[in-house]
Amino acid sequence: MESLITAAARALEAGDPLGALNRVALRNDAPSLALRGIAMAQLGDLAKAKTLLRSAARAFGPREAVARARCVVAEAEIALVSRDLSWPVKTLAAARATLEQHGDLANAAHAGHIEARRLLLVGQLDEAERTLAELSPSPLPPASQVVRELVVAGIAIRRLRAKDARAALNRAALAARQAKIPALVAEVDSANLILDTPAARLIARGSEHPLLLGEVERLATSTALVVDTFHHALRRQGRVVSLGTRPVLFALARLLAQAWPADVSREALISGAFRAKHTDESHRARLRVEIGRLRTQLKPLADISATKQGFVLAPRKTRDVLVLARPVEEKHAAVLAVLSDGEPWSSSALALALGTSARTVQRALEELARANKVQSFGHGRARRWMTPPVPGFPTGLLLPGPLLKA
Repeated sequence: MESLITAAARALEAGDPLGALNRVALRNDAPSLALRGIAMAQLGDLAKAKTLLRSAARAFGPREAVARARCVVAEAEIALVSRDLSWPVKTLAAARATLEQHGDLANAAHAGHIEARRLLLVGQLDEAERTLAELSPSPLPPASQVVRELVVAGIAIRRLRAKDARAALNRAALAARQAKIPALVAEVDSANLILDTPAARLIARGSEHPLLLGEVERLATSTALVVDTFHHALRRQGRVVSLGTRPVLFALARLLAQAWPADVSREALISGAFRAKHTDESHRARLRVEIGRLRTQLKPLADISATKQGFVLAPRKTRDVLVLARPVEEKHAAVLAVLSDGEPWSSSALALALGTSARTVQRALEELARANKVQSFGHGRARRWMTPPVPGFPTGLLLPGPLLKA
């Protein structure tokens, strides 16, 4: 009978869940329950997989700490795939420590990769890098190498480091071919598409064109004044003026930058920044106040001069003004960006990933649902939201992340 357990485990390792089930489907001992749980997870029945793994963890005896820890790691991976980001991370950390203490370094590394993937999803890039650095340097099986390199690539993409991301994905592709698991090969291929998909739009002198990730990265060393709509900031060669908490000032700065070297009329500025349909003297007075505040904020990088019709941006120490815009201008772009991975998300998990309140996310989801851009299933706490992947809409670049610096 143990030969059946071994054969089922090898089938799962090779990405053959049906082959594993053929060997252990009728057995209810602890190892078989665990293997059946993993097989059901690979087949997509996550609820059944979670139930089987919990039954297996209870069935293993008190002396079988390693087996129980492996069940915990498998359940944590299911929670990650189902976007249950509130799953207790301390439980996973304890299981990882148990595996390390008993010499199961491969599964301990897998637990660390799950932890790093969760940190990446919620935008904690520094913590994700530290988690990877803590893992044992011992050789990993090809499948684990793929997962590790995908995390490394994800961090690099979020930090806008195209060369590092490409190198990590190349290593992941090599490991995926060695693992001979079609699902891993497909995941790497999908990640590679991000690097060849427009990541942003460059607006300058009244025209615009798409930019790839590598081109966005090169803007960090540009001598031009860059108005960055991803981070709501203006920068030039390492000097940064953040307007993330001043949306009106940033809206004015963007309007002036998009029109540069021409000026922008007062009516256009009032309409674009204040969303006013009709202008009166109070709007003009407010515009003068806000332009004064913006002029003070931008003093290290640019001046703002009054013209007969309105105002014009006057950059310092450069002859170019560029606007780095999102590939898709959408009110709830960040929510759509997260959902574009095709996975079902709860509103609470979305709020955690985006660093905002659950109520804000819920309102955004309701608006998107009315526009038929997202759909939901389930009720109450079991309600999940999802949308098909959007062509030309790379997820990683629209999620919260650190400001790009020189």
